[in-house]
Amino acid sequence: MLLSAAQLTVDHATVAGTDLKKMEAALASIGIHAEYGGPHSNHATEMALASFPDGSYLELIAIQPSGDPAAVTAHYWSKWMKANAGPCAWAVRSEDVAAEVKRLQAAGVHMNGMQKSGRERPDGVRLDWEAAPVGSEPNGTFFPFLIRDISAREKRAYPSGKPAVTDFRGIARVVVAVHDLKAAIARYRAAYGLPEPVQQSDAAFGARLAFFPGTPVILAEPLNASSWLTDRLKQVGESPCAFILGGHKGGNYKVASKSQWHGEQVSWFDSNQLGWHLGFEK
Repeated sequence: MLLSAAQLTVDHATVAGTDLKKMEAALASIGIHAEYGGPHSNHATEMALASFPDGSYLELIAIQPSGDPAAVTAHYWSKWMKANAGPCAWAVRSEDVAAEVKRLQAAGVHMNGMQKSGRERPDGVRLDWEAAPVGSEPNGTFFPFLIRDISAREKRAYPSGKPAVTDFRGIARVVVAVHDLKAAIARYRAAYGLPEPVQQSDAAFGARLAFFPGTPVILAEPLNASSWLTDRLKQVGESPCAFILGGHKGGNYKVASKSQWHGEQVSWFDSNQLGWHLGFEK
């Protein structure tokens, strides 16, 4: 099955940093708990995840305490991890990665083929999947990368057999910081056959925003040279800068600020406390 706007389903969204335990503690401080997922087989990274009922999850990825320095430097998210940059990348589910790779190539998108990968959970369960980066940027930063499980997906998403977080349905929006909104819109429309987005400015967030209805994609261009987004783009380049959870149905969470985006109220956690931008909508 090929991806259309309605099928851009978030598999997971990645948050990068130097120290996994500190990242888990920061997330727990706002009321969201993650489960340790184990080291990757690359000798560079380890991860934890906060999973949701719709199957999506927040992946916290950091440098292994005894990671191979060369492997860390070679990792496509090395810059984000070393900078404690937080939001880093995202992935969408694909039932046929090879076919979607061909479709994207035909749409003029640079593709580097497919790779098989995996890791072993702390309990010894082996996880395997195939994935494909999309675009010429680091994996999953501008465009989401494609992923399809070879082992049972539930084993990857739910290490303990059930969602770790139930107060939210899942990851609803991915906000991607871009240098040039017009150019970024054109690239997304060409890749996925999307209609013209709805645009608005948010002075408090410091961005001009483009929403593609029916998708999780929000593009964000800095409003001015003094925006935090401008600094972020200089530091790590175009990549996700915020994630928004959806389906809030319970639990009391401290809200630092609120935004009105495309008819939806977004409640933001304290970014100073968390270290990065995370919000939720009903």
